[in-house]
Amino acid sequence: MPYLRYSADVEQPTRDEQTTIDGIVKGMTEQSRTVEKREHHAVRASHAKSSACVVGELVVADALPEELAQGLFAKPATYPVAVRFAQGPGETLGDRVSTHRGMAVKIFGVGGEKLPGHREDTQDFVFATGTTFPSGTAAGFLRDGTVIGKSTGLPEGVKSAVSATARGFNAVLHAFGTESAKADFFGHPFSHPLSDAYFSQAPLRYGDYIAKLGIVPASAAQLALADWRLDPHQDEDGFRHAAAAYFRNDEAVYELKAQLWADADRQPIEDASVDWPVAISPYRTVATLRLPRQDAYGAARVRYFDEVMTFRPAHSLLAHQPLGSVMRARLQVYAALSDFRHRENGVSVAGPATIDEIPD
Repeated sequence: MPYLRYSADVEQPTRDEQTTIDGIVKGMTEQSRTVEKREHHAVRASHAKSSACVVGELVVADALPEELAQGLFAKPATYPVAVRFAQGPGETLGDRVSTHRGMAVKIFGVGGEKLPGHREDTQDFVFATGTTFPSGTAAGFLRDGTVIGKSTGLPEGVKSAVSATARGFNAVLHAFGTESAKADFFGHPFSHPLSDAYFSQAPLRYGDYIAKLGIVPASAAQLALADWRLDPHQDEDGFRHAAAAYFRNDEAVYELKAQLWADADRQPIEDASVDWPVAISPYRTVATLRLPRQDAYGAARVRYFDEVMTFRPAHSLLAHQPLGSVMRARLQVYAALSDFRHRENGVSVAGPATIDEIPD
């Protein structure tokens, strides 16, 4: 298949994009202030409530074809990693509010030219459930963020009802063989965090090419969780407890996959709400992520992951530069909101630069 190659002109920012990004930063900072007043602590503006904080290794596959042997994946290698699993909202809600999930991955010991301002030998990939980002563009992100911002001060029961309605809507759509990405964003099933697949949702540079990334459960223990469902009325922190229990007994294994850019019309760079058809370009495995049995929620490690560590798309090799409207917004928004959170909590920002800095 003739995959399309990266060039600097694949991105087409709008003239008012910086104004839009400034609006996103302003709006999400205001939301964070509202949450901070209620919780008496500043939390992440999205994916605030972690469910597992773990370490492991990423093993790049051997003998990849040229189009997949790019950037971080150019040669067989094994890298230490830190992974944070979390719920979607930018506040620590009970698990009755089951929205989209996040999986942030920090890879250590990565050499090569970095994006401006990134100095550590690390590569961050930020994944979420769902193959697309419902807002699509920075302008859509600002619009949808305004709606979410207005709901920040609402009672948790109202948010639970909205989540249930969205989840029910998608259940009806599933009966007809389809689903709504936006409905899943607000009302994800009560599935086990270790059974979900996670995706970059928006594209990034893949060396000489462009790709979206996905990370898919691959162990028998994880696949056996496909029908697991939490009863949130029995445990408001059930996702966290389920993930910690899993890691006490089993390792988690994921296949990291790349979906290469092959059709400029059907695989747009600037609109992350468009699903790239797998019939044009399938997801192909480039590496294996292994997370061994461990204490996934030890107090010292969780504090470090939740309070100190940062996971940002801007922590990247130039070879994996985030692309498109949503990603360009994330480059600035993640930094601004992280700075706000650390400043409000009186915590110094730290990478970390090596896996050894992470507490057991």
